[in-house]
Amino acid sequence: MKYLILGAGPAGLSFAAKLRQLGEDSFLIIEKEKEPGGLCRSVTVDGAPFDLGGGHFLDSCRPDINQFLFQFMPAEEWDTFDRISMISLNNKLIDHPIEANIWQMEIEEQVKYLKSAALAGCNLGVEMPEQFIDWIYWKLGKEIADNYMIPYNRKMFADELNELGTYWLNKLPAVNFEEILLSCLKKKAFGKQPGHAKFYYPKHYGYGELWLRMGKELENHIEYNKCAKEINFNQRNITTEDGSRYKADNIITTIPWKEWKEISGMPEHIFNNIRQLKHSSIETRYFPDRLSTDAHWIYYPEQELPYHRILVRHNFCRNSKGYWTETRVERTGMFEESHEGSPRFINTYAYPLNTINKNRIIDELLNWTIERRVYGLGRWGEHQHYNSDKVVELAVKLAEQLEERN
Repeated sequence: MKYLILGAGPAGLSFAAKLRQLGEDSFLIIEKEKEPGGLCRSVTVDGAPFDLGGGHFLDSCRPDINQFLFQFMPAEEWDTFDRISMISLNNKLIDHPIEANIWQMEIEEQVKYLKSAALAGCNLGVEMPEQFIDWIYWKLGKEIADNYMIPYNRKMFADELNELGTYWLNKLPAVNFEEILLSCLKKKAFGKQPGHAKFYYPKHYGYGELWLRMGKELENHIEYNKCAKEINFNQRNITTEDGSRYKADNIITTIPWKEWKEISGMPEHIFNNIRQLKHSSIETRYFPDRLSTDAHWIYYPEQELPYHRILVRHNFCRNSKGYWTETRVERTGMFEESHEGSPRFINTYAYPLNTINKNRIIDELLNWTIERRVYGLGRWGEHQHYNSDKVVELAVKLAEQLEERN
């Protein structure tokens, strides 16, 4: 075939759907699960949708991509929300982002955070440090670092934060003392608001419904229950665990590079570098309680709680109740025994970790594979922490580029 696509998550499905729109019919998707969607699959729990991968939704910031996806699930089937995210600090919820909403704290706390922001290294001309923890102090000040950013990131990503690089943190705004002071005096948020300010969620389904419908339209081009085991770069073919073999002019891989049992024809140093890539695994767990909050997301830096965030299902999913937690698997043992019967799901590959050498490893890997017409795509093919709308955008562009080139 012309294109072999590994994985029927948002990346693989969108790439294939765009190929078909461009008039290309020589492609096949192989998927290890029995249905499409990847991290964005949904199931029914307690009579309402539960998104297995945690907080996945359709962002509104890429209207062209939204219109592409609305071809499979029309816009009238979605609700639109102004995102409400909150942070739990000192047994009180304040709005996210923290630097714009310090004014919601007690006055004594406000004074501490203001002093800390004024002394942040980035505001004093101090040279930017290289290690993760030092960088957080330099960028955000001691109070935000100690009470929120460092404990939250430990819970979500890794106990040893200095294994992570700082290159991905540049999107964080510098803590601006003047804006924080203005917010405290005028009692309203100042400064740039975070991304994902608006989002779409299906009116009557989980987010996985979108990918089920896309998969339905591509069903003659998808083989399920096929787990890729070996990739051979010399022959450009794939072998699956059941012994099936597939050969293609172009291979699009959206699966984690560390999942390959065998890789043939790759230089040893690139293969060894793949083993250095790291990721986090999470558990999502359902609780039926109805919470007295308008928030959609709540972030919890408190170390005594196992989970790092919750998604309040009844505030964005119609006719539902309860909420679900997201917890790094290493911390799930902290749940009380009374919670052991709660519905829960493990995502072995949840978040790529931005370790210090990750970009160098991935750049060398993908530059080498592209020369052999094997293309990494999406969160796991590129080992980048992409949201689903970004993944779709990349998939559409890659399909257009390859079809134009071929």
